[in-house]
Amino acid sequence: MALPKVLLLAVLAAVGIAFVPFILPTGPTGGDYATELLAGGRILFAAGAIFVGGLFTSMTPCVWPLIPITVGVFGARQADSRGKAVVLTSAYVFGMGVTFAALGVAAAFAGRAFGTALGNPFVAFGLGLFLLALAASMFGAFELALPTGLATRLNTVGGGGLIGALLMGAVSGFLAAPCTGPVLSGVLTFVATTKDPVLGGALLFTYALGIGVPFFIIGVFAMRLPKGGVWMEWVKSVFGVVLVALAIGYWRDGIGPVREVISAVGAALGRSPTIGLTAVLALAGVLAGAIHFSFKDGTRRQAAAKAFGVAALVSALALRMAPLPEPVSPLHHVLEWSSFTADQANSAAPFDALLEKAKATCKPVMIDFFAEWCAACKELDAHTYTSQAVVDEAGRFVNIKVDGTNDHEVLDTLYERFGVKGLPTVAFVAPNGTVLADPKVTGFLPPEKFLAELKKVHSGECSPTP
Repeated sequence: MALPKVLLLAVLAAVGIAFVPFILPTGPTGGDYATELLAGGRILFAAGAIFVGGLFTSMTPCVWPLIPITVGVFGARQADSRGKAVVLTSAYVFGMGVTFAALGVAAAFAGRAFGTALGNPFVAFGLGLFLLALAASMFGAFELALPTGLATRLNTVGGGGLIGALLMGAVSGFLAAPCTGPVLSGVLTFVATTKDPVLGGALLFTYALGIGVPFFIIGVFAMRLPKGGVWMEWVKSVFGVVLVALAIGYWRDGIGPVREVISAVGAALGRSPTIGLTAVLALAGVLAGAIHFSFKDGTRRQAAAKAFGVAALVSALALRMAPLPEPVSPLHHVLEWSSFTADQANSAAPFDALLEKAKATCKPVMIDFFAEWCAACKELDAHTYTSQAVVDEAGRFVNIKVDGTNDHEVLDTLYERFGVKGLPTVAFVAPNGTVLADPKVTGFLPPEKFLAELKKVHSGECSPTP
């Protein structure tokens, strides 16, 4: 690879890692519209709304890194005809649909969105290992393939890649879970109420088809890309780095010590220094050989340089995923929260004490139910709770954050008490202690819309609940 190309790629990586997170699309908003259509018996219209919700979910940070892998694994790498590309990509999307149908129906009967499973350290660790295995394949450690005999029998319908596409689609459905809560929370509750597994499976499969639209389009047309060549090794290296970063992301969200280390580093360095450091690491990683050197065909020196480059590039991505404090001017007021974590308190008493204090001072309460694995929760933190208008309006509330990262029976009680169907949910309590049915925020809302919801909650004299 010529030096000018390496330098250009390195600069693009540095600029991208520094600025792309600022322009990523936010998570989808609530799925109440689909739930209303279901309740009214308009199943086909509801299915259309759910399909659109899946399409929007495919544009979120949970899903978009997986889309180019479709090109590398099931498009340009395997498909030698349009028909085979259709079969492979359809298998991928079908696998995703099967996962949503099975897990979604099971979760609906349990009354909980299946994204909560990502709060389990063992699940997060297993997903991370799976992603690392895929990354190792991209770096040339091994090739994903079926046994020869089975591959021969399946050759008429897509060869060894068919089952691989199906299985990877199934796993991708689970990896998309952190962004599904705002859309699926009401749908899952409706399915749990009707106890209709056929309807639940069909609706959730439809949702997966919506997510799969970009995968299908890119996968089918990827077969027009040039086949083979050195360029494909560079592409696979990029995918490998992304997969390692995704693995770290799931370990960060599901494993407390990993989350604490990454957060501590970001907090210690500060926002601007961290962003600058990630850009430097990305630049150094690409220049060292993270993309253009090979573990398989190069010398030991090249392999060592590539290992260093990959480590630098992955470190940059891991640091960039750390929650970074927003810059605060002397005139800027920060939204203050009281935190409640059920597995630390082991009872709802500290939470109830906060509500009683608010009632005694005649203040309304805003309760943000969130989780570390919840993508839309992080969008609220990054885009909505940093708005000066929202901060100013929320100043008249007692603001409480309830951590739902790990399951706990105390959380189950609070979810039922405040009508939490999925995360994120922002519930409100009137100054007299009454839990309000409206407003209630489900999913991500931009600052201007969130501000309108806050203004619906009135402050005033306390009076007994009628």
